Amino acid sequence: MSARVSNRTLAAFAAPGMIVLGLFFLLPLCAVLAGAFTDGGHAFSQLAGDTVFWNGLWGTLFLGTAAPMFSLVIGFCVALWLSRVKPNVRTGALIAVSLPLTFSGLIVAYGFILLMGRSGFVTLLLAKIGFDPAVVGGFIFSPAGLGLAYSYYLVPRVVLIVLPSILNFDGNQLIAARSLGAGKLRSLIEVMLPQIMPSLVAAFCLTSAVAIGAYGTALALVGTQVNILPLVLYSKVSETGTDLPAASAISIILVAICTIVIALGEVVGRKRVKRGAH
Repeated sequence: MSARVSNRTLAAFAAPGMIVLGLFFLLPLCAVLAGAFTDGGHAFSQLAGDTVFWNGLWGTLFLGTAAPMFSLVIGFCVALWLSRVKPNVRTGALIAVSLPLTFSGLIVAYGFILLMGRSGFVTLLLAKIGFDPAVVGGFIFSPAGLGLAYSYYLVPRVVLIVLPSILNFDGNQLIAARSLGAGKLRSLIEVMLPQIMPSLVAAFCLTSAVAIGAYGTALALVGTQVNILPLVLYSKVSETGTDLPAASAISIILVAICTIVIALGEVVGRKRVKRGAH
């Protein structure tokens, strides 16, 4: 009887979440999937022969790998520092680190334009010491600049995921490795990293999925100058032309890529956790 009551209680708590998931994810996904096959699936075959689509796919995969990798390195260093400071300092720093997550992609893009654009604060400062404002100001509108802007809100995600693993890591193992003659970097790589690898993999996959699907920051910074799938999707539904089947097909492909990335992170993370348990 208690088991039944418990199951009913759990189902009651889960019902609102399932309703939201169905209304705002599964139902729209089914509608988009139906839209992609309105012409008998011709939209997918049309994309297969579209050079713009393939360039956007490779650009998305590159940006979805490079920006998260850079963010993972920076975020790990920040999390490592936070693990070694006093708790009150850590709390204040985490509040500051988490602030970028409250901003929309458009606000982040405009902030970088004001900071590093052709008339930005940093650009004008560097111009006073001899740097060319055209070169410095053009950086933020390039693929590398877009990756830097992405890292602004990817690094906090890495920190929040990796920090608990570092805090739970037994620092005495590093001391033991150092006493056996290992250097700081070697002990960090060979002792700590293997044990927190599930968190690192999860952080990379999550930030990669975010970077692959990001839209507002890219649109505000580079428009259609950088060929990535979210902007190719935008071009299919913009005022210059509307191709809803192709847009739906691209949406399905983006969802599939992000799902594969997240699933890969879950599989790798669970395998490493099981190995550690044994």
